[in-house]
Amino acid sequence: METRANHVLIGLFTLAVLLSAILFALWAAKYSSDKSWNEYDVIFNEAVTGLTVGSVVQYNGIAVGDVRKLSLDVKDPNKVIARIRVGAETPVKVDTKAKLAFVGLTGVAQIQFSGGTVNSPRLHAGEDTEIPKIYAEESAFAKLINSTTDITVTAADVLLRINKMLSEENVQRISNTLSNIEAVTGSIASEKKNIAELIAEARNAAASLDKTLVSTNNVVNKLDQNLVNQIPQLVTKIDRTLVQLEALSRNVNGVVAENREAISSFGNQGLAQVGPTITELRGLLRQLNRVSARLEENPAAFILGRGKPEEFEP
Repeated sequence: METRANHVLIGLFTLAVLLSAILFALWAAKYSSDKSWNEYDVIFNEAVTGLTVGSVVQYNGIAVGDVRKLSLDVKDPNKVIARIRVGAETPVKVDTKAKLAFVGLTGVAQIQFSGGTVNSPRLHAGEDTEIPKIYAEESAFAKLINSTTDITVTAADVLLRINKMLSEENVQRISNTLSNIEAVTGSIASEKKNIAELIAEARNAAASLDKTLVSTNNVVNKLDQNLVNQIPQLVTKIDRTLVQLEALSRNVNGVVAENREAISSFGNQGLAQVGPTITELRGLLRQLNRVSARLEENPAAFILGRGKPEEFEP
């Protein structure tokens, strides 16, 4: 009797749960049908892999609607038109941006809305269409694919250049270069002792140069100090010399002023007599030269007044 009572209670509980689920489904269907929606056509210029009917439409991370239909553009098959519906209260504006996004690593796609400034008007249908259109931006996945293509092209170009660089001729040149480097390193290794001595001599020379520089610096400092000490004496001597020159100049000016008339008379008369006097002196010098020549040629005849004696011829 107790077993039958338990079965009855379980059955009643199951029926109650089923009835509640049915009622909730009816209420949800009624709520969905009563809710107002706005439809938009989102146009993609790329493949919409992973996007299906019923996919979620989000606005800044909040679910605001879903995808109702997917189709190709009749005029341009490279374009995909996604008919979506969002709640009437969703602020879809003329500067609202749309793009394709992927959820995690599952490959499930959804449409993401973003942007829209405060003062922008709401998006409405144009005169040539009944449904407002939103042109989607390039998705991050498409950008990645394009970048991958560019990277692949670049990598292929790099590999081609590497192949050219690693040609047999270049490989032979590299081998020769390595052989030369090995020969040079061998020569350096055999001259370790000489190199060590050279380095030691260089260090000694550097030390000697440091000492010489220190000595030179000391000498220069001493010279500078001597010059500094002698500058006052030199200045004093220069001052004295200038004073003496100034006094001498005053004396000369005084003498010239006192003898101005005599100097002027000498300039007018004395200088006029200098020319004839010099002419007479020149004539006297010529006569003296002639007398000197005669005296040197025949001194006896010049002194005694006789001519040169004639030589006897037998």
